[in-house]
Amino acid sequence: MTPEGCFIRVGSACEPLSSKQIEELYTKRTKNSLKNIVSPTQDLSFSQLKIYYEEKKYPMNDNFLRQLDLYTPEGKFNYVAYLLSDNNSVSIKVATYSGNDAYDLIENGEYGRCSLIKATKTVIDKFDFINRTYSKITGDAERKELKMFDRTAIREAIVNAIVHNKWQLENPPKFEIFNDHISITSIGGLPNNITEEEFLRWYSFPRNPELMRVFKNLDLVEQLGTGIIRILKVYDKSVYEFSDNFIRVNLKFNDSKIISNDDNNFQIKLNQTSSSILELIKNDKYITQNK
Repeated sequence: MTPEGCFIRVGSACEPLSSKQIEELYTKRTKNSLKNIVSPTQDLSFSQLKIYYEEKKYPMNDNFLRQLDLYTPEGKFNYVAYLLSDNNSVSIKVATYSGNDAYDLIENGEYGRCSLIKATKTVIDKFDFINRTYSKITGDAERKELKMFDRTAIREAIVNAIVHNKWQLENPPKFEIFNDHISITSIGGLPNNITEEEFLRWYSFPRNPELMRVFKNLDLVEQLGTGIIRILKVYDKSVYEFSDNFIRVNLKFNDSKIISNDDNNFQIKLNQTSSSILELIKNDKYITQNK
């Protein structure tokens, strides 16, 4: 499945196919649906998925998995089932860097190898955890607060990246936290016949309708393209980058100076771990990161 191994006849010669041509032909072969791709393993369980459905009061019966289109026409578990199963090899990572580029990695969190629903919720929780609150006590004893980033927009960007990822290529979306922004990258460019303008006008284009259905059932997504509306309500269209191979959204952190022009009044709420780290640094300015 590379230009070195796939060719097309041009006259009397065989020319290598480009990666994009290979991808398009593969997509056509699978009818652009994960439900037609056989799972790499048939030994799958779905206890995590069933728990989430039970929480939403969905009736559970012996036909539950078939109703979710988790089988191929031949009766085997498909790739949707593989992604939603309790154990898989899909690794979803959240990388944290000390600067504004990918040079100095300080943390690489692993949130995959489980049901894609559980992994999605865990990634959302991770970003909720790092979303600090800037606060200021004003002269009239009122507290002004500002989150480091908009929770709704980040949540929608996370879910969109996972639901619309081109899983046929077996590469997960990428989540990166930099010093001044968050970058979320989904694999696969715009779906066929969808322009950048149409994408940014919130046209719905479910790349993976079977996944979309499950995420919608569990109130993680809507089918009407409202996720992009929520993102662009807070951020400008320029946050999006498009290429043939990926869609990336870069969301800047809020500036704490928005709510405070007086450094003496500016505070950041720290959790216990962050406070303890600062105390250690105060007591030993030569302490190492590992210590």
